[in-house]
Amino acid sequence: MSEQETMQDIPLSTVDSPSVVLELIHQLKIKDVMTSALLIGEKTQTMRHIQALMRENKVAGIPIVEDNHLIGLVSTEDIINALDKGYIDALVEERMTKDVIHLQDDMPLSFAISYLNKYRYGRFPVLNKDNELVGILTSTDVIRNLLIEMNREVMRLEKLQKGTEEAVPSTYSEMEFTTAHYNFEKAGRASTEIKKALKQRNFDSKLIRRVAIACYELEINQVVHSNGGVMRCSILPDKVIITAADTGPGIEDVNQALKEGYSTANEYIRSLGFGAGMGLANTKRVSDDFTINSALGKGTTVRSVVFVNSSKDEN
Repeated sequence: MSEQETMQDIPLSTVDSPSVVLELIHQLKIKDVMTSALLIGEKTQTMRHIQALMRENKVAGIPIVEDNHLIGLVSTEDIINALDKGYIDALVEERMTKDVIHLQDDMPLSFAISYLNKYRYGRFPVLNKDNELVGILTSTDVIRNLLIEMNREVMRLEKLQKGTEEAVPSTYSEMEFTTAHYNFEKAGRASTEIKKALKQRNFDSKLIRRVAIACYELEINQVVHSNGGVMRCSILPDKVIITAADTGPGIEDVNQALKEGYSTANEYIRSLGFGAGMGLANTKRVSDDFTINSALGKGTTVRSVVFVNSSKDEN
């Protein structure tokens, strides 16, 4: 993909932001914040025509669509190259960016933040389950809608807190969440809820961060690589245990899978920004005790333990 307009990182983390923010970015879907009023171009138009559209509408990129399907994109960088190299009157289909990184409308907003910070593009086309273009998402869309939702959440919490005093929850707790293959809509829910539970019980912030990293990596692994599974969390006075058990297809070489950078992710998953081969490696790195059992065709179970009094650093 050619470079679109660049941007500064959104100052939000999908792992260690405040709990209210984490809840919002996992609850909100991309379709809740994207811009649905689309300005689109056609492959038979010229790059000069697209340049004029971008200038008139003050946008830095225009998706190219055929039969409601995204076939390319023309960015500011594409126009600059066309002007510099003398092909501004060429047809769009000859010079547009064809390998376009996109988002799906039912993904949690956390995915959009990861994309914006990872690729540093100012905008992403958004497709629905039928691969039809349904919107554009920019960093401005994310920030504006988060501010609106955060304001609503603060008002709700203030009303809830008036005249009431929340009881301190018991230290011991068992939590369980299910995942499904390629179901990105619910991805991240387990890590968000577990982190919230730990904060309510006043666990140390370093422990919470390590547990959140392990849980998120294992949860995403199940969504991407397995047929679905279960995430379990046991919160005990002296430790937190995360157990991720899925239903296949299993890992052929566990030692290889634990190496940083090793991945069996397909091109679709890589196009979504996953498949870097760091999930199991990151989980093992933040764990005080780590075990993995896997059998081909029967699934994989990973157990990560973080001790309360551990001196281990997540870095």
